[in-house]
Amino acid sequence: MEHSWKNVPKLGFGLMRLPMLGDKVDIEQFKTMADMFLEAGFTYFDTAYGYINGQSEAAFKEAVILRHPRESFTVATKLPAWAGAKTAEEAKQMFRTSLERTGAGYFDFYLLHNVSETRKKVFDEFGIWDFVREKKAEGLIRHAGFSFHDTADVLDKVLTEHPEADFVQLQINYADWEDNAVQSRLCWETARKHGKAVIVMEPVKGGTLANLPAEVQKIFRDGGTEPVDAALRFAASLDGVITVLSGMSDTEQMKQNLKFMKPFRPLDERERGLIDRALEALKARPGVPCTACRYCEKDCPMNISISQVFAARNTELVYGDPKGAKMAYQLALMQGGRPSDCVACGQCEGACPQKIGIIDELKKAVKDYES
Repeated sequence: MEHSWKNVPKLGFGLMRLPMLGDKVDIEQFKTMADMFLEAGFTYFDTAYGYINGQSEAAFKEAVILRHPRESFTVATKLPAWAGAKTAEEAKQMFRTSLERTGAGYFDFYLLHNVSETRKKVFDEFGIWDFVREKKAEGLIRHAGFSFHDTADVLDKVLTEHPEADFVQLQINYADWEDNAVQSRLCWETARKHGKAVIVMEPVKGGTLANLPAEVQKIFRDGGTEPVDAALRFAASLDGVITVLSGMSDTEQMKQNLKFMKPFRPLDERERGLIDRALEALKARPGVPCTACRYCEKDCPMNISISQVFAARNTELVYGDPKGAKMAYQLALMQGGRPSDCVACGQCEGACPQKIGIIDELKKAVKDYES
């Protein structure tokens, strides 16, 4: 199947972080950004049923569908069966709603949204894999796959059970390449082992790799490379990658990314060396020494996602990104209990191989991100 998308340009426009005017999408700025993107020869737009409370799909229709020939671009969206659907019919209605909101006529790429070990069962129980296969046979979906946020062993299981998936969307960036929680490298290797092409999300780690600490930025700039340039092209240089999604929020970000990705140049050895030096500098910064083994979480009476809370803390401590840390903390709260509900039972500290003072670290997170 890879031959059918080999000519998709390496930069995709992620529509999760669109420019906003208050609580509404800034449609006029979005139109300008979409026009810039298409005029530069790029084509791939990535949205989802739930992005910006449904505004993303509707804004895409207004900015792109109604203003450009359908054959001039590629659109991807996603179905989150786990997000409020109580029945199979309600989950399937999400597809029809996305089709109506976007006005796309068909989806070039359609994804089951955030398939993980816990959320996978919803797609299975509601028969969504078969539903997507039916829509593909009807011509309403060109390529079907799923986005994924879990470990490589879970990905291997999903791909073994569902070899019909054409592609996988994975979180890949150089900071998470060897990360024990995200497992970028292991997940990419697993997808390639199964012969699946990859769409990359979070190549700049939610913007964190664009706003590195000054001493780390200096490594790149002294080497003649911008941090965002290195991050985008690290992901795009990998074998089997269809495109790399960047969630751009204004015209300046669009200009910057177009400059770095047209024409696309794979990373050379000198640039890879700069990334290695940057990673060493980041490792030297004081952070919470969590390896995401999750031993601390197994018997937590409040079901706190401790490793994700610490990953959020390190977004600020290691990468110097307090805004990104708060966003990551909110995502951690979606996965489990609130750290402010910790009962200080101490079982987590007894289980931690790194001997982290978990209770105190959770209190710091509460102070910084819940107050």
